[in-house]
Amino acid sequence: MRAQALLRRELQSEVLAPHGLTINDFECLVQLSREDGFRLRRVDLAERLTLSASGVTRLLDGLEAAGLVQKAQCSSDARVTYAVLTEPGVATVEELRADHVEQIRSIFRDSLDDDEVAQLAELLGRLPGVEEGLCAAEG
Repeated sequence: MRAQALLRRELQSEVLAPHGLTINDFECLVQLSREDGFRLRRVDLAERLTLSASGVTRLLDGLEAAGLVQKAQCSSDARVTYAVLTEPGVATVEELRADHVEQIRSIFRDSLDDDEVAQLAELLGRLPGVEEGLCAAEG
């Protein structure tokens, strides 16, 4: 838990804060960037981010005010609302992704060698709730 908290703090201060984003903001943008059409039902996004409906609404309101996401209605079901990544949102994710990966690598590089990082990624990938491939080392 302590290592996770330290990692989050490093990422927040070194990578995200200069862009006015939080860890939750970035995770939201990343989730949307992985979807076809850069869109996801708000209820599904809340589940992926482990937020309540009101929590995801507050998060999306801030990202919408920043121009990084927008709301979209479902054409076949008016009860369904999507969160959609805007072009500036896509550009922000692309810009931050490399910095994010490099910051994580630099943190791990101080304590683990390449084989240990690969082993850790494989082990973490087995945990419940981790989507397939998300712990794999990116090239």
